[in-house]
Amino acid sequence: MSHIDLIIEERPADIGNFLVGRLLPFRGKRMVGPFIFIDHMGPVRLDDHHNMDIGPHPHIGLSTLTYLFEGNIMHKDTLGTEVEVKAGEVNWMTAGKGIVHSERTPDYLRHSDKPLHGLQIWVAMPKELEQMHPEFYHVSKEDIPTWEKDSVSYKLIAGSALGHNSPVPVYSKLFLLEIKSTTRQTIQVGHELFGEAGMYILEGSVESEGNVYEPKRILVAKDSSLCQFTMEAGTTIYLFGGEPFPEERYIYWNFVSSSLDIIEKAKEDWKTQRFPTIPGETGYIPLPEANPLVKQKK
Repeated sequence: MSHIDLIIEERPADIGNFLVGRLLPFRGKRMVGPFIFIDHMGPVRLDDHHNMDIGPHPHIGLSTLTYLFEGNIMHKDTLGTEVEVKAGEVNWMTAGKGIVHSERTPDYLRHSDKPLHGLQIWVAMPKELEQMHPEFYHVSKEDIPTWEKDSVSYKLIAGSALGHNSPVPVYSKLFLLEIKSTTRQTIQVGHELFGEAGMYILEGSVESEGNVYEPKRILVAKDSSLCQFTMEAGTTIYLFGGEPFPEERYIYWNFVSSSLDIIEKAKEDWKTQRFPTIPGETGYIPLPEANPLVKQKK
């Protein structure tokens, strides 16, 4: 990753049942292109007495992308969606003006040992679409573009890159690209990228300009067009980014917007339970106190 501008290491964050590694937002870099939130879940092995149980909670102004390396999550939302996401598949939920969803271990796995490992990502929406009606889209493993070149495997999870297009229905110019190498390889993809670019190192190591970078960190490039790096054997990385928005984005808990007034309304609507409800779900995650690490004021 030529001309690295910033290195962001995972920080532990408690999501209720277990710790995750939080990558974005970061005090020195709140967004990379339209990407505003990235959590690395696991790897963790849940026994027969422990399950993922993230009860009903709201979102506005963003799309969530769930991508698992291992494990299974049952997604339910206020659109009536009930879909299990498995390893290699993509759940893409667009909150727009407001949606509520839950994420739990599927019933058939709740009394057995099971792994969980993956990425949960939020992508902010263009200002003119922040108040659109919510949508949900599921992409099977077989429909995600994959290809190989020079002993390197590529998978385009979302967006457009390297002459390929993912079927995930994104709303802005972005890319989320998985690259795996079984041998030491130099990768030159800068001329194919655009906007801002970040690299998440999942496993292995990456060398750039004489420096070696280990896993569980994001490297943010100064210029995506100069993106060149060397992957050691057994390395998996995720390149992500795209065109940044001209307006600032504010974030409070699960709410993202270019307008503080819209966020305040969402907070009040959740506290007074004016959001729609999920069929067959119970429970309610209260609005948390202010997080000092997340920008809320102009």
